[in-house]
Amino acid sequence: MEIIQGNNKFYIGDATHPDAEITFQPAGQDTIAIDHTFTNPKLRGQGVAKALVLKVTDYAKANNLKIIPLCSYARVVMERDEDLKTLIK
Repeated sequence: MEIIQGNNKFYIGDATHPDAEITFQPAGQDTIAIDHTFTNPKLRGQGVAKALVLKVTDYAKANNLKIIPLCSYARVVMERDEDLKTLIK
């Protein structure tokens, strides 16, 4: 399954009607806020949502950004991983 980078999002499937997506918004010069994660029920339980969170955290690391995880799922994933926890603002 290919994860595609869009405008302030990563997604799987069609850009207009993705099967799964995670969106984020700029929240200052060095910060982004993850505000939404969605996975189509047919893909749930396969680690797709976590893969999307990891894609955003890789993006943040590559761009020296901190993350405000407004999305509750993203917050849980990040708080459970010591490495990802360091990205939380």
